Amino acid sequence: MTKIVECLTDNENQDFDVDTDEWQNIAVKLFKNLVSHKEVAEHFCLKDIDYEKVFFDIRFTNSVETHELNRTYRDKDYPADIITFALFADDDNASVPDGQVILGDIIIALDKVEEMAKEENKTFDYELKFLIAHGILHLLGFDHRDETEYNFVVKHQNLAIEELA
Repeated sequence: MTKIVECLTDNENQDFDVDTDEWQNIAVKLFKNLVSHKEVAEHFCLKDIDYEKVFFDIRFTNSVETHELNRTYRDKDYPADIITFALFADDDNASVPDGQVILGDIIIALDKVEEMAKEENKTFDYELKFLIAHGILHLLGFDHRDETEYNFVVKHQNLAIEELA
């Protein structure tokens, strides 16, 4: 049975005009692509879960907000490009009422996306796809605490973007 994936996007950053419907569709495609990767499917947080529908949110904001979120929730004093709250993957007692999973929230600072795109000589769209894929992998329970985990995450981010085209 095909799983239903729903993503809600919201742009709170008035300095950037992004099409939230388009980015919602891109996020769903990235999600479906990532979970189709064998290495991801073998280890993600939904592997042994019986579910029908998956939800996650993406909020576009700015580095002032991600700085505040980092200070408040992570004891880190710097603005982040992305912050992910993996509600399902990080909760050992998470439940699946009526076959529905709420994975969590991805918060992306669009000013940091623009800054990173310029630094890395990438397009804004590429960098935003890269971060969305990154956030999705966090929602699925993947981290990058060491070089092996980091390489895994980056490999699958890049593959998902390549396969999206």
